[in-house]
Amino acid sequence: MINKVGIIGSGVMGQGIAQVFMRNNYKTTIIDINDDILKNAVKSIDSGKYGFINLVKKNIITEEQKNNFMKNLKTSTDYSSLNNCDLVIEAVPEILNLKMKVFENIEKNVNDSAIIASNTSGIMISEISRNVKNKSRVIGMHWFNPAPIMRLIEVVRTTFTSDETLNSVIELSKKLGKEPAVVKDYPGFFTTNFVQSWINVSLKLYEKGIASMEDIDKMAKLGFGFPMGPFELMDTIGLDTIKDIGDYLYSETGDENLMPSYLLKEMVYSGYTGNKNIKMNSRGGWHDIKK
Repeated sequence: MINKVGIIGSGVMGQGIAQVFMRNNYKTTIIDINDDILKNAVKSIDSGKYGFINLVKKNIITEEQKNNFMKNLKTSTDYSSLNNCDLVIEAVPEILNLKMKVFENIEKNVNDSAIIASNTSGIMISEISRNVKNKSRVIGMHWFNPAPIMRLIEVVRTTFTSDETLNSVIELSKKLGKEPAVVKDYPGFFTTNFVQSWINVSLKLYEKGIASMEDIDKMAKLGFGFPMGPFELMDTIGLDTIKDIGDYLYSETGDENLMPSYLLKEMVYSGYTGNKNIKMNSRGGWHDIKK
């Protein structure tokens, strides 16, 4: 039975995942490296773009409900705060060594029955958990941005993930109002392979002058029903993240269709990392470039 949840990382994904659990009355603890980062995360969960205050304004929840949901949240910089958690989700940047270290710290501080999950969008779960002793409780739980709205959770099962762990995460996902889809552990799983290929094709067609960024985004949305076009999506996820994912997938699979384009690399090297970082004085992303 999962009652208490821990989340490592208070970025956009960590905030969104926490909000979903809080709204479903799970006691939720977010851990990050310092209190200032955590204060900003709490503020965003309460009053950010997808925060609870906006739900109050839209009459989706009441002010009283919002206040009760916020009471479900605790923050900490200490991994020992995870000692009573039944599930801990790692949601730190897509850096293998960082994720491996986080997993090791989680295992040292949770009880023997706690499930350890990663929100990675593409790094193999078996690689992240290489140094974890009990691999039967390790699983991938890949959420999508924005987590409070997107219904899919890509559940990644390794060779060593137990049936009990898998079934618990599937059941939990449904309780949260999400739709779980189970995939095998593989670089990029299904969704990231699909998205990376789609993004690369879009970039190649843009480079050939087939259509503008704006029109490519428009056609993806109006022609195929995607909520975002490829360039909007890259801006939201972060061009640097897209590049890092592409580098990883190409190095692991050798599939040239997944290799980041040189135009994408040029953007990242020039400091354009996407609108996700606008508040940190980033230069922005594709749609901030005037062609």
